[in-house]
Amino acid sequence: MPAEKGANQSVEKAISVLESFAGGEPMRVGDVARAAGIGQSTASRLLATLEAGGLVERDPQTTLYFLGSELLTLAGVAINQNRVHRVGRQIAQNLAGQLGLGVNIALLRDTELVYLCNFEGPRSPKSHTLMGQRVPLHATSIGKSTLVGTSREKRTKLMPELVRFTEATITSHEALDREVALISRRGYATEVEEFVLGRASVAAPILDQFGRITAAVSISGPRTTIDLETREAELGRIVIETADRISSGLGYQGPAG
Repeated sequence: MPAEKGANQSVEKAISVLESFAGGEPMRVGDVARAAGIGQSTASRLLATLEAGGLVERDPQTTLYFLGSELLTLAGVAINQNRVHRVGRQIAQNLAGQLGLGVNIALLRDTELVYLCNFEGPRSPKSHTLMGQRVPLHATSIGKSTLVGTSREKRTKLMPELVRFTEATITSHEALDREVALISRRGYATEVEEFVLGRASVAAPILDQFGRITAAVSISGPRTTIDLETREAELGRIVIETADRISSGLGYQGPAG
């Protein structure tokens, strides 16, 4: 039993080391140790083990560590095994081409959404991919759309504090209550510079075969390009139809009765 406990702790520490790279920047051993909450010697030992397995790599000149290419293989397998990704990928890619805007699908995971895929149209270019990135539920249209059907009590328990990202971010549960009620009535959520300045989006929830919200899809782009002031109703209709297509592909057959 003590050996099993020690092994579990080692695995947990290794996971913490990998998660310390979530910010996307190369790190020194000391930085990893602080981020993971472990001693520097332990961090050094774990990094060496992870490096041998290809899960992290080290720049020989700067000695900075960064995530390794072996993770690309594992991430690719995980993505391709995900049913929402398999059903929604081509639908999202086609829509991005038609609209010239960004189309994103993200999986619901506790108090966050994790991007499964994103496609950028020519009118919404990006220099990076969103795949694997996490976003908060209260500050994005794709996140807010998954809150439909949740109670105030559940939302407060999930998100006791609503973190501010910009001046437009919803930071009170009273305001979030009103927003969720509005999303429930019209079937889609909107966001204008609530998470990232200069960006806007519309989103709708994706349902699994049992009618549970499991993911969401959004249409996004620069605020001036997506032009929600005049196109909100049109894009809202499109994103609802897209979410319905993906939900149907997952086996959802509509409300019972």
